[in-house]
Amino acid sequence: MTVHGILINAEDNVITLLENAASGPVAVVGETQIKCLELGEPVESGHKVALRTIPAGETVIKYGIAIGLATQAIEAGRWVHLHNCRSNLDARSSTLDLKTGAPSDTKYT
Repeated sequence: MTVHGILINAEDNVITLLENAASGPVAVVGETQIKCLELGEPVESGHKVALRTIPAGETVIKYGIAIGLATQAIEAGRWVHLHNCRSNLDARSSTLDLKTGAPSDTKYT
């Protein structure tokens, strides 16, 4: 089975996976010269993957708009998420648990 990722806007530097994927090749659909990308780790459907290396401090672009900022260098084919990207849309995103999405900055008793 071929795994697919979609480039939503030609200006994007991330693709969105259309299926769950283990590491390995991903067919890239959309307006890009990059037609295949080597996935560096397992990534779930709907998550972002760097189309090219995104240096630390560079804007992460999806839908043709800036959605975040790389907090560390993200190599092409790597998962783009809370562990390496800060959201421009949610000030608390860096406090959320990577797996559950629960805030880690609030203590519950």
